[in-house]
Amino acid sequence: MASFPDTLNQDDFVRSRTIGELIKPTAPFEQKYGRENWTVAFAPDGSYFAWSQGHRTVKLVPWSQCHNNFVVDGIKNSTSSLIPRFSRQNSNECQKSQPYEHTIDCGDIVWSLAFGSSVPEKQSRCVNIEWHRFNFGQDQLLLATGLNNGRIKIWDVYTGKLLLNLMDHSEVVRDLTFAPDGSLILVSASRDKTLRVWDLKDDGNMMKVLRGHQNWVYCCAFSPDSSVLCSVGAGKAVFLWDMDKYTMIRKLEGHHNDVVSCEFSPDGALLATASYDTRVYVWDPHTGSILLEFGHLFPPPSPIFAGGANGHWVKSVSFCHDGTHIASLADDQILRFWRIDEAHPVEVAPLSKGLSCAFSTDGSVLAAGTQDGNVFFWSTPKYVSNLQHLCRMAIRRLMTTSEVKKLPLPPKMMEFLSYQTM
Repeated sequence: MASFPDTLNQDDFVRSRTIGELIKPTAPFEQKYGRENWTVAFAPDGSYFAWSQGHRTVKLVPWSQCHNNFVVDGIKNSTSSLIPRFSRQNSNECQKSQPYEHTIDCGDIVWSLAFGSSVPEKQSRCVNIEWHRFNFGQDQLLLATGLNNGRIKIWDVYTGKLLLNLMDHSEVVRDLTFAPDGSLILVSASRDKTLRVWDLKDDGNMMKVLRGHQNWVYCCAFSPDSSVLCSVGAGKAVFLWDMDKYTMIRKLEGHHNDVVSCEFSPDGALLATASYDTRVYVWDPHTGSILLEFGHLFPPPSPIFAGGANGHWVKSVSFCHDGTHIASLADDQILRFWRIDEAHPVEVAPLSKGLSCAFSTDGSVLAAGTQDGNVFFWSTPKYVSNLQHLCRMAIRRLMTTSEVKKLPLPPKMMEFLSYQTM
């Protein structure tokens, strides 16, 4: 395991460039409810960006229009995302329109957001589909919102209309994630210590309850092929689940405090987790071994004191689409960009009260939400992946670590393909 301590002096590192911000309007009555922006999210096709503005409001903005208003390298950014076709729910004919902003009132404090897109070929797992109220087409884009009262509300992104209200959790819905295969399978993580699996193509039928966490569940994430789910929570918990059998695969042990964020690499070969123990670990999810450690406090706290260094608690981690860069937010008011083959952050930026972060679909921008309900955007480090890494990602999308190790390859190549040498 490579350990990368961070003796951070911002003058020693490249500063990341801020390219824009979305500021939450203030109102006196909102102060008593809190304005935390626990989740920022990009639509899978890059068409929309969503964030919680605090209390019970979620804002949906067309990402291409928002991005075009940002200034990059001193020049107005003219990059335009592909605008998809839009259709209204249960409409007989496809209605095309330009994307526009929505402000959604969810009725309670919003803790989590997730976009889900539909692929018609992915049928519901329910056999009796004739009676379904919703028939999600190719252009369907949904937004799931997890609320303080345990409910999950599902919205049509293009119209801003409420479609479903899911009501089985008994505590805060802390995180949400859609299967990336277009099946509209949704998993929710809650303070009630459970994960619940929902089939939105079956009108939101709850298919399974995953039990195993002894404390709050903070975050969950699907692997790119939708076959594995990672869930993390209080009590150092990092669990991997088989989503075909709904059984636990293994527990990953190594963190010394609550684990609050997780995400798979684009090829599914790596898993990043962030913890209040001031560390980000990068795991091989197929073997359960820790490959990298990104430290946010040097020297790192000893295990017995790992819960006391709350000035450096890591709050969020995100994997870039290039499979090379990882972003992390910590309570030391610094945003860090890491590269898996570098011993220190390649870029840093000041960020006060950061809570959540996510890379844009194309990986060019990182969005970060704060306790004030605001969002800030940074241009991500410019890096051209070498051909070796691109080939490695192509292979690892199809093969697990154990399958790779069965190949008749030289040891050095085997180490590279299994991320033993980054």
